[in-house]
Order: sequence, then structure tokens, then C-alpha cells
Amino acid sequence: MEGREVLEVSRSLRIPLSEITIRATTSSGPGGQHANRSQTRIDVRFDVAGSASLGPRQRARLLERLGPVVQAVAGDERSQARNRQLALDRLAAKLADALKVDAPRRATRPTLGSVTRRLDSKRRQSQRKQQRRPTHDD
Repeated sequence: MEGREVLEVSRSLRIPLSEITIRATTSSGPGGQHANRSQTRIDVRFDVAGSASLGPRQRARLLERLGPVVQAVAGDERSQARNRQLALDRLAAKLADALKVDAPRRATRPTLGSVTRRLDSKRRQSQRKQQRRPTHDD
């Protein structure tokens, strides 16, 4: 991760780090003087709408699923470098997940076993409810 100039999201998408805004802030929560003084929390932002590295389809898909700006934050570790790596990895995972194209679902017929189980269940439920009804002796 150290020294790399691009964020590799997928085989078809590599984003130059110059397009990603990286900001360091102080971490919240317990930790004493180290957490209060050190800027170890990393906030990374990627401008989808203004990116030159995205193709038109990729841009449209990301805008639809994630919006114009994608953000990832990491403040888990004490080290700023490690948090930077985590934040970039989280950003790449978000982008990769949003770019995935799901295969269209093909309609299939229910199996004979599933139909039989469903009808048996309905029959048992019907019998259970019939047994709860009061009997009328005329």
C-alpha cells in the first residue's frame, strides 16, 4: 500500500490517488493524550461526478447507487498510516460492491418436493385450526 499512486478497485477501474481527498482528524473516544493530540483518524472522499478515471457506465452506476461523493472513514488503529490503508481499502470495497452487476434472475418452476411440503404444511395448519373450533351438537 505504501508508495502506490493508484487505488485499484477492480480489473477495469484504477483511481489515481490525486482524485481522492485524504483528510486526517483527531480520533474520538477514549485513549488519553495520544488520541486527543494525534490526528490518526482518516477520512477519504472520492468525487464520482468529477472523476476523469471513470467510464460513462461506471459513473452512472456509482451515481445511482452511492451518490456524487463516496466517503470512507477509519479510526480503528493508533497509526495514521494503518488507518489510511484501512480507509482506502474500505473505499475500494464500497466502489467495487456498487459496480457489481448482478446476473438477471431466471424464473424457475418450483420442485415437486417444495410443492408437496407447502401443501402438507397448509393441510396440517388447516387441521390444527379445525380442531380448535368448538363442536356443535345438534
